[in-house]
Amino acid sequence: MKPARSWLFVPADSEKKIAKAISGDADALIFDLEDSVAPANKEAARKIIGNLDPRKEGGPQWWVRINPIGTEEHKKDLQLIARFDVSGIVLPKAESGADVTHLAHSTGNIPIHAIVTETPASLFGLLSYRDVASPLAAMSWGAEDLSAALGASSKRGADGDLAFTYKMARSLCLAGAVAAGAQPVDGVFTDIGDEAGLIAEARAAAAEGFTGKLAIHPAQVGPINEAFTPTDEQVTEAQAIVDAFKAEPDAGVLKIGGKMVDLPHLKQAQALLERAHGLT
Repeated sequence: MKPARSWLFVPADSEKKIAKAISGDADALIFDLEDSVAPANKEAARKIIGNLDPRKEGGPQWWVRINPIGTEEHKKDLQLIARFDVSGIVLPKAESGADVTHLAHSTGNIPIHAIVTETPASLFGLLSYRDVASPLAAMSWGAEDLSAALGASSKRGADGDLAFTYKMARSLCLAGAVAAGAQPVDGVFTDIGDEAGLIAEARAAAAEGFTGKLAIHPAQVGPINEAFTPTDEQVTEAQAIVDAFKAEPDAGVLKIGGKMVDLPHLKQAQALLERAHGLT
């Protein structure tokens, strides 16, 4: 399964939005049974998801965000997962790798995408996701639930940038995901009318090491896909680095295009080429 660039949340109780999303360009759809569905509509949402036609070959991945571990709705969601054609499960409010292991005991080897920074306690467990036997496939971070749990009045400072606490959560998610061998996925950009802001944030996330981003509106999918697709220039530069070290395997440092590059640059180039080839 290819790492997804765009992960689009879709309320599971809206047949219209689901139909539109399935025919759209998102790499992965997250049918949401949690925050975007009112308690009174959760059973109806499960029925809608359960009655969907099978996924089409070549279409987007289908993931389901279930309700948090320990809730009654979580148990009902697992009954749906047992009979639904799903690419993976999105686990909200994850606080440690133990939560992924706990879920896997009920779901087997179905891939899990854990949202790992939504509670205060979760910030202290980002290294615990390193388990070679885990079906963990991706990790993303969330500021909305975290800020509510902390009693914050705002997630951003006077300059509009994320406040320190949320920058820290984001960085810990990135490092924790890479340490666990999972895909690091950046959080949502909530201002759906600010395309320039979305593009800037997505490009910055890609430059830092994230390889995908959560989306909350179909209009965000295109800019996200573009931001996380290596450009032709990047691919050419990466290939030149790989070729140069292949030609001189015993070299520690080489001069390529007027720049000095070493083994960390080679690793970066190899990772970029792997992502680029995975998208073709």
